[in-house]
Amino acid sequence: MNLAYKILASKLVSGELVPGQEIGIRLDQTLTQDSTGTMAYLQLEAMGIDHVAVDKAVAYIDHNMLQTGFENMDDHEFIRSVAKKHGIVFSKPGNGVCHQLHLENFAKPGKTLIGSDSHTPTCGAMGMIAIGAGGLDVAVGMASGIYYLSCPSVMQVVLKGEKPAWVSAKDIILAVLRKLSVKGGVNKIIEYAGTGAASLSLTERATICNMGAELGATTSIFPSDEHTREYLLLQGRAEDYIELKADDDAVYDETIEIDLSQLVPLVAQPHSPDAVCEVSQLEGMLIDQVVIGSCTNSSFADMMKVAHLLKGRKVADHVSLVIAPGSSSILAMLAENGALAAMIQAGARILECGCGPCIGMGQAPKSKGVSLRTINRNFKGRSGTNDANVYLVSPEVAALSAIKGYLSAQFDEDMYLAEIPNIPFIKNPHFFINEYDSRQDVIMGPNIKPVPRGQKIADSISGEVVLKVEDNISTDHIVPSDSKLLPYRSNVEHLAKFAFSKVDSEFYERAVLAKQGFIVGGDNYGQGSSREHAALVPSYLNIRGVIAVSFARIHRSNLINNGILPLVIKKEDYELLSKGDQLELVDVKNCVEKDREITILNKTTDKTLKAELNLSQREKQMLMYGGLLNMIKETGGQKI
Repeated sequence: MNLAYKILASKLVSGELVPGQEIGIRLDQTLTQDSTGTMAYLQLEAMGIDHVAVDKAVAYIDHNMLQTGFENMDDHEFIRSVAKKHGIVFSKPGNGVCHQLHLENFAKPGKTLIGSDSHTPTCGAMGMIAIGAGGLDVAVGMASGIYYLSCPSVMQVVLKGEKPAWVSAKDIILAVLRKLSVKGGVNKIIEYAGTGAASLSLTERATICNMGAELGATTSIFPSDEHTREYLLLQGRAEDYIELKADDDAVYDETIEIDLSQLVPLVAQPHSPDAVCEVSQLEGMLIDQVVIGSCTNSSFADMMKVAHLLKGRKVADHVSLVIAPGSSSILAMLAENGALAAMIQAGARILECGCGPCIGMGQAPKSKGVSLRTINRNFKGRSGTNDANVYLVSPEVAALSAIKGYLSAQFDEDMYLAEIPNIPFIKNPHFFINEYDSRQDVIMGPNIKPVPRGQKIADSISGEVVLKVEDNISTDHIVPSDSKLLPYRSNVEHLAKFAFSKVDSEFYERAVLAKQGFIVGGDNYGQGSSREHAALVPSYLNIRGVIAVSFARIHRSNLINNGILPLVIKKEDYELLSKGDQLELVDVKNCVEKDREITILNKTTDKTLKAELNLSQREKQMLMYGGLLNMIKETGGQKI
């Protein structure tokens, strides 16, 4: 048996490990972050539970830390109070990025984890099944200890050979993205193997698993081996180590190979993580900004590589270099060993340990600026500047380019980096609060609004096509993520005014006038972040269905959780629908119950087309109730 199915089999509570079948798995851990966590905890509160049902639940504050008003701080205080009430560990602002912190403090081989952040699979580097999910799914997981998902197939990626100097883990995952595309991992677990995989450190594996989210994969996973044991030892958690690997005769649904010896430094061009080419093809491109950090590349090893390259050198006069270490432990270690001084003396700006620039919370590039970033996504406008061009690179290429003032992989001989020393991490427990008091009052500021509820399915649903979009629409397109809007993650009514604003500035007004409608999308609709606001906002605007060629996994689940029909049409039928068309869905309730195709009547063109839903029994029930939260409330919690 492959490693992924070994762990899933040990946690299976319902269903069979057959790709496409719905399964339920027992959860060991959950995580949230503040951008999605406020809504998740509002939903948890609505369920009326006492203590969480998982071994470890952690609430991280790492996204919305820029406090230009009361909103973010109010959300933090709300999360802290809910955490205390339900027995959830609270990670204070400044402690670091959730995925880096979870690796350091809580991740364990063989355990299961879901998180309300799409990059939760980072912990697959530890030999975990770690899955990103919508906030409501995480809230239900905390309440019940169970997570339901469509059983993924397993793709083996064999890494062979030895990577050359200056080729990094970032280049490996960019090579996989170049080969598979941003939808190449949908409904799949990516399991890494081979001599090349065995040679990678745990933090290198974490970078690869982190960006597996950009493949659309359910999760990614590496075996638990001596590198795992070594990392846990440095964290003071040697007792958490167990060896885990696939059987010698393990079966996979498909296998691909990557020869590390043939790789060179790579770069993802605007505006997609799979728009990958060799750095040499863009050698000499002038840059304005360099951002080093994020959950992809903020490890101690990454920071030390950057410090080595910057030591004794100078950031180019026209370049702004910002660096955000991944955790308070890493920042303390850099301060103690002198690496932080080397960064500052070279002209770098040191940011708070958190997500920051990666999610548009500060450090937006200049107008039409060129920004090199070690992050995982470069969707248009995500940086906070709509006309900026963001390129994704490794920390090594980022630091070198900051010095030269242009994109480059021309490393000098004296830049060669010796092995990063393995030293115990400096642990600071003061950033974690672990208290439980069921009598704790929940503290809610004025910006925190109730969770919108979906509508029950009717026999017939009519409405206007209020928007038609192309392939690969991301959740950033649906609800923009920047410093102006992130403080309103707990206020769906306000966010709704900005829905699709970077795609169609008139969408909100048109949706309000339509009173009820549909969105038409292309392939891979809803890729990117796990944020359920991309479903909550359309639900608030009474979007009854999204009609698309295909859906990203997490977003499809979020739509169903909020009572929105995810209708799948043939690629050729996409052309039969236009913005402004008046549609009617016929015999909807009966079709949902009996797994039939739904007939869509286009009253504007007098055309008829068919759409599939492919629902599990549980998903059917959710849609009948108008969403998961409605189902839980109306059944008295029996269907959590």
